[in-house]
Amino acid sequence: MEALFSVWPLGGPSVTSMTSQLGPTPAEASDYRTTPTYSETMAYLERVCREYPDRVRVEDFGRTGEGRDLKLVIVSKDGKFSPEDVHGSGRVVLLVQNAIHAGEMDGKDACLALLRDLLTEPELAGLLDHLVLLFIPVYNIDGHERRSRYTRINQNGPEVAGWRANGTNLNLNRDYMKADAPETRAFLRMFHRWLPDFFVDNHVTDGADFQYDVTFSLDCAQGVFPPTADWIRRVVTPEVTRGLEKAGHPTFPHLVFLRDETDPGQGLAYTDNPPRFSTGQMILENRPGLLVELHMLKDYRTRVRANYHLLLSLLRTLNREAQTLKELNRAADRDSAGASSFASGPRTLPLVIEGSGTPSLMPFRGVEFTRSKSDVSGADWVQYSHNPWNVSIPAELEAKVALAVDLPAGYIVPPSWTAVVEVLEVHGVSSHRTQTEWTGSVECYRLRGVRWPERPFEGRFPILRGGNVERAMGTFGQIERRVETRTFPSGSAVFPLAQRLMKVVVHWLEPEAPDSAFRWGFFNPIFEEKESGEAYVLERLAREAMAHDAQLKREFEARLASDGAFAADPSSRLRFFYGRSEWGRENRVGEYPVARLPSLTGLPLGPGTGPEHLV
Repeated sequence: MEALFSVWPLGGPSVTSMTSQLGPTPAEASDYRTTPTYSETMAYLERVCREYPDRVRVEDFGRTGEGRDLKLVIVSKDGKFSPEDVHGSGRVVLLVQNAIHAGEMDGKDACLALLRDLLTEPELAGLLDHLVLLFIPVYNIDGHERRSRYTRINQNGPEVAGWRANGTNLNLNRDYMKADAPETRAFLRMFHRWLPDFFVDNHVTDGADFQYDVTFSLDCAQGVFPPTADWIRRVVTPEVTRGLEKAGHPTFPHLVFLRDETDPGQGLAYTDNPPRFSTGQMILENRPGLLVELHMLKDYRTRVRANYHLLLSLLRTLNREAQTLKELNRAADRDSAGASSFASGPRTLPLVIEGSGTPSLMPFRGVEFTRSKSDVSGADWVQYSHNPWNVSIPAELEAKVALAVDLPAGYIVPPSWTAVVEVLEVHGVSSHRTQTEWTGSVECYRLRGVRWPERPFEGRFPILRGGNVERAMGTFGQIERRVETRTFPSGSAVFPLAQRLMKVVVHWLEPEAPDSAFRWGFFNPIFEEKESGEAYVLERLAREAMAHDAQLKREFEARLASDGAFAADPSSRLRFFYGRSEWGRENRVGEYPVARLPSLTGLPLGPGTGPEHLV
């Protein structure tokens, strides 16, 4: 494990900004025609470390699938480079992530320029008084090095860019909850080692044309700790917007997703933020997460400078608001850790957030467009002009809770479901193992009517809730919750909800959560029937069952009359009876193996494992 956190050798005298030889960043040196390769980026950072060893350090925090070292840059005013020293000093930790979609590398070049200026410009030095800056220069390194002129057809520069997905063609910004990729697992280890106070993920848009250089999202919907949501609305969002506008960058503090991609006049749709995304994961971590979306059609210089000014504006806000942010995060963590105490009655947690359904008019600086019927695609064709289109359009910006769940004291997972347990361990969740077999009263789920998609999505065949970013991949069917007495083997994993990462546990183990283990296909085997009977055996079973159960006979006859596909399928007709017999019930098809625990009292628990972060 030590090798994951090795640092570059640091040496040489520190120099002042007056004698700094850092010069332009690689993107600046090319007049923003190009962006540096991974090795060129690291070479620039090595120069910075040599000149400022007491203020900058670069650590490895893992490796990509192709074996490249993941790097974390730490910028500190006084040589405090460990999480313990930084948090102990009371300073805010800001983590900025770049190039998770490696064709969208603008944040990397913005961070290199910001790093240089923080070190060399005296008027910016005070921005690190109450803050330590961490940034990942390139997160998706394998995708970054798959460089081509033909990766981003809808983006205006640079000349060559990287690939959206990683070395196994996974989109890392759909992987935060399920953590399939080595990059994701390394990120989660690093994140919980540092436990940042604020997170930024830099991107470039797809989609519509408009006048804004920058759009961004800071989630403050239900599920976010209410005092934090209030602070985001009152302080952070308006201050970042003002800073960008003052620097000459038109800014829209929302994401732009059209309700109808063929007609911008229909307005904007609500954008959901489940924890497959980086900023959705931050909601479960009780940390503010800022999603930056620079406008793809602006030139590369404009985009990089806009990203620079956004980060500069955010630094000013967080440096001034450091104590408030630290207190909000501590309060949010305590709130999560006490969520299942039932001191004031049962608590609930929102699982699914969606648009309120009541759009309101808001000013929008768009671009004039025309619509016509395409003789190529046969669909409506939108063509944008270069003329401003300043209008008020309907925008669905408010959210509502579409699904919430009441919280148990914890969950228990049989030891055979190792992959499910391992994901929670990667997330740093605290748990216990039972020391002996245990039998008790628990809440259980049974799932029916599940259908899977025809094509894979992110390497799996998931059953995901539809949204404006990903549409439904399968269908969920029916779910039944009931109280049963069940027996769990020794070594079963117990996850108490009295911990900081309570939301991670619930979102992974509640089957209806949008990025649960169930929805990502970790429990697909429970829908497979492993025992069955031959037709001549089931023929006898069916006749005996109808002879002794008139109601069952009526149900069968009604199904024959109403369902033509069923009536035409001999196997389905026989399985109707097998599934309702004791033999069929023993298969336990659709029986969800995870159970909700009303109490942890009386469980034969071993010592707890996993870190608990209450900084």
